[in-house]
Amino acid sequence: MVARVGTVAFQGIDTLGIDVQVQMAGGLPAFTVVGLPDKAVGESRERVRSALGAMGLALPPKRITVNLSPADVLKEGSHFDLPIALGLLVAMGVLPADELARYTVLGELALDGAIAPVAGVLPAAIAAAAESRGIICPAATGGEAAWADGIEVLAPATLLALINHFKGSQVLTPPEPQLAEDGMATPDLADIKGQETAKRALELCAAGAHNLLMLGPPGAGKSMLAQRLPGILPSLDPREALEVSMIHSVAGMLDGGRLSRRRPFRDPHHSASLAAMVGGGTRARPGEVSLAHNGVLFLDELPEFQRPTLEALRQPVETGRAVVARANAHVTYPARFQLVAAMNPCRCGHLDDPAIACARAPRCAQDYQAKISGPLFDRIDLHVEVPAVSPADLSLPPPAEGSDQVRARVAAARDVQAARYAGLPEGSRIRTNAEADGRLLEEVAAPDAPGRKLLAEATDALRLTARGYHRVLRVARTLADLDGAADVRRIHIAEALSYRRVAPGR
Repeated sequence: MVARVGTVAFQGIDTLGIDVQVQMAGGLPAFTVVGLPDKAVGESRERVRSALGAMGLALPPKRITVNLSPADVLKEGSHFDLPIALGLLVAMGVLPADELARYTVLGELALDGAIAPVAGVLPAAIAAAAESRGIICPAATGGEAAWADGIEVLAPATLLALINHFKGSQVLTPPEPQLAEDGMATPDLADIKGQETAKRALELCAAGAHNLLMLGPPGAGKSMLAQRLPGILPSLDPREALEVSMIHSVAGMLDGGRLSRRRPFRDPHHSASLAAMVGGGTRARPGEVSLAHNGVLFLDELPEFQRPTLEALRQPVETGRAVVARANAHVTYPARFQLVAAMNPCRCGHLDDPAIACARAPRCAQDYQAKISGPLFDRIDLHVEVPAVSPADLSLPPPAEGSDQVRARVAAARDVQAARYAGLPEGSRIRTNAEADGRLLEEVAAPDAPGRKLLAEATDALRLTARGYHRVLRVARTLADLDGAADVRRIHIAEALSYRRVAPGR
């Protein structure tokens, strides 16, 4: 007899069904796991043996073979512990095979029989719901699995509780879907004095999901502005929250299995490696660009990042996805994020300060800013200079307008965009102006005659690429949305052009 229990392997946020086959045969006592297991899966033998022993069950003195099918797919992670243990219990006659056949099982076993939380429960639950199956997962992640519609969820705290449930001596209470409490206070825009141009650019960035580069001397408030961006962004809608949570679930970052409506804000240090930024490693984990999906990726001190790391951002910024290709894995993660970056004008940071003259100007600025390649620079919609704050600005009272007022305008502009793109085919998935391109952009952002003339003249004078041309149209469309205008006018084109620099280092 071969006992079978269903589980999954992860390929990015997608799942692949795995059939855990357990056979007990005569011969010398042995416990073998085959089917291309990694180190964690191979060690499951000792965890399963100890967990069963903690309940007073000993493995029979037989030759036990566990096959993870399909055998040519690498099996990674500790979530195979529980399906292997249940397969053994079915083979030993402790549990009925027909009961377990309708569940997908995930869970790591502790030595005392407790079931520890594992990553990836949410995508596994969604895949199980698509196949009309139930799911068995750890109690700590039951709230995560409950977000899958129309699915039976068993979330035991221990292996013994699960056995008693199938025996009928105990009933497991179905878990409830949980939302994380949004109790984290966000900094307010009212804390920033002066910098009205930068605040305007930040509002524009939030309203249209545009990329933003802030350039200015140390202490001008670039990081403070970026930290206040989450406070003016709208909350995730249910579909966006599910997309973000699936990535965070695979990464093991869902706190207690609770989903969050707050947009991600990732700010990695400039020492981050290419794999940490884009994704990779031995298990092809999601990187910062994917963890920032539907949110913000803030890169402070942009030229200090390694050149290959910055160049690797070009494809995700353009396509909204990160393709991680390795010898043992080829996975694709969503990566539709807003790139917000900050940098000094030169290495010393005082290029434009006459009191602290830069000794190597202008070569210092050219060399420093040239670390940002032209193709990456061209993918950033808004380039804004953030000058040093004067003592007169610091002595002013706090601004009357704070994050709440700006957030209301941003939400209204986002609602306009959602209504505009709602009639598009389901596969397009365009939600903001920053995602519109090509013929669609020409339809929704076609400027009036004076605006078209100004854009043509500026394209020739500034040597704008086709990408730069379209990004000006996107920004102009967002400016019109903020103004409540149905059409893009010359004033919107003019302001959009004011946010584009010629080239890095110039």
